[in-house]
Amino acid sequence: MPSELVANIATGKIEGALADGILSFRGIPYAAPPVGSLRFKPPVRLGPWSSVRAATRFGARAMQNDDAFNLAPAIRAVFTAPAREPMSEDCLFINVWTPALDDGGDRPVMVWLHGGGFIAGSGASDPYDGTNLARKGNVVVVTLNHRLGAFGYLHLAELGGGEYAQSGNVGMLDIVAALEWVRDNATAFGGDPGNVTVFGESGGGAKTCILMAMPAAQGLFHKAIVQSGPSVETMTAAAATGTARQVMQALGVSSVPDLAATPAATLLAAQNSVLGRIGALSFANRRRQGFNPVIDGVILPGGPFAPAAPAISADVPLMIGTNRDEMNLFFGMAPWTEGLAEDRLADAARPFLGDRTAAIVAAYRAAEPHASPRDIVLRIATDQAVRIPSLTIADRKVALRAAPTYVYLFTWETKVADGKLGSCHALEIPFVFDNLDKTRLTGDAPTRGMLAEAMSRAWIEFAYKDSPNHAGIPYWPAYDAIARPTMIFDLQCRVENDPLGAERRAWDRGTEAVY
Repeated sequence: MPSELVANIATGKIEGALADGILSFRGIPYAAPPVGSLRFKPPVRLGPWSSVRAATRFGARAMQNDDAFNLAPAIRAVFTAPAREPMSEDCLFINVWTPALDDGGDRPVMVWLHGGGFIAGSGASDPYDGTNLARKGNVVVVTLNHRLGAFGYLHLAELGGGEYAQSGNVGMLDIVAALEWVRDNATAFGGDPGNVTVFGESGGGAKTCILMAMPAAQGLFHKAIVQSGPSVETMTAAAATGTARQVMQALGVSSVPDLAATPAATLLAAQNSVLGRIGALSFANRRRQGFNPVIDGVILPGGPFAPAAPAISADVPLMIGTNRDEMNLFFGMAPWTEGLAEDRLADAARPFLGDRTAAIVAAYRAAEPHASPRDIVLRIATDQAVRIPSLTIADRKVALRAAPTYVYLFTWETKVADGKLGSCHALEIPFVFDNLDKTRLTGDAPTRGMLAEAMSRAWIEFAYKDSPNHAGIPYWPAYDAIARPTMIFDLQCRVENDPLGAERRAWDRGTEAVY
């Protein structure tokens, strides 16, 4: 075997592949399989191997429902490709793309956390391929899989005792184990273990927020990027125990040992049953119900960004942003949005807003007098669920006065799906990775390449020097709570102070915000 394809890591030698000038290593185990007696338990270090291990195929993805978010068929057709990897509880695998091995390159390491909430997704998805980012930026790109849903976030401390004290956060502890693996092995891939950026979208952004509040993760990463994935709050222990009881009831078991012995497919079915009782319109409350990391007082002491930004990551620079039309992905083709009349706008918004409906609808209508009722209700849903909590995180991070925060708003619109998606959730991902050819979501407009260059370069620069500024975009100031400078990512990138400010201020009036 060619020696240039073999990396010597802490647990043994692995053989990768070379394509387009970039070495890739896929499906590397970073912890022992969390099966059998290790189910619901923290990850365990992996023992060494003696022969050269092949690392040319992705490992199994975590147990999950392939239609977890019930996307419209027309959206699924352009948004996702069928998953190629099998599902398994044995899912703790990591993937690396690098320009060179063990050359003292001290390259920034960019660790991507996949989306899908805390219930779906994989680090092997095509848009996450690290080849272009690694080549363009001379960086090391890492993706990974970790336990999801009931396998990673079933809080059994009150039901199973000390043996299961950490069960509600083992999925996050998997990510910590992966970051420890990066610390221990970055040099072998030409990376700098002292310069690690954690970034992720949607659930991956939420995982990044959680890591910023976890003592076990402190010092394992040095910069953070949250893309459309704010987590101001997360599950309380009481709510998480309630979810665990629902799972046990769905399975018809009365003891945690019986639960731990349940076949994986049966446990997944019970998870799906519990999630099926949660209404889709409660999206803004998604971090506090279902399967999420748990504030247990130890692994996750509080927050993560409530009532303030976590002090333990005060010195970690943050980039955070959202897409203008996030909720178009989930509701843009829903029957209740099609042909929505003005006199039904308040009724359509009420499931999101409750007793704040009249005030917030009036504020949005005044700010956007020419928008359709459909666009108004989708903007309200977007802001409530994603943009406003993201800005809350930015404000609270800035208040620590310890590290810079940069805020962006992505407004480029895709023309696929008859243009109904707009600047939808997850649309920015192929621009960040410069992987426009690995998804149908962005269409084929030739001008989109300019935006991919601007965004991918900004992410790379942030990984290098704590600032996303580069020659291809206007100067992007750090955020503050007065001027609120925000980079608008579109074909013409620009900085605006407090974009959509009237809508933002609507959430500050009266009672506490509804996210």
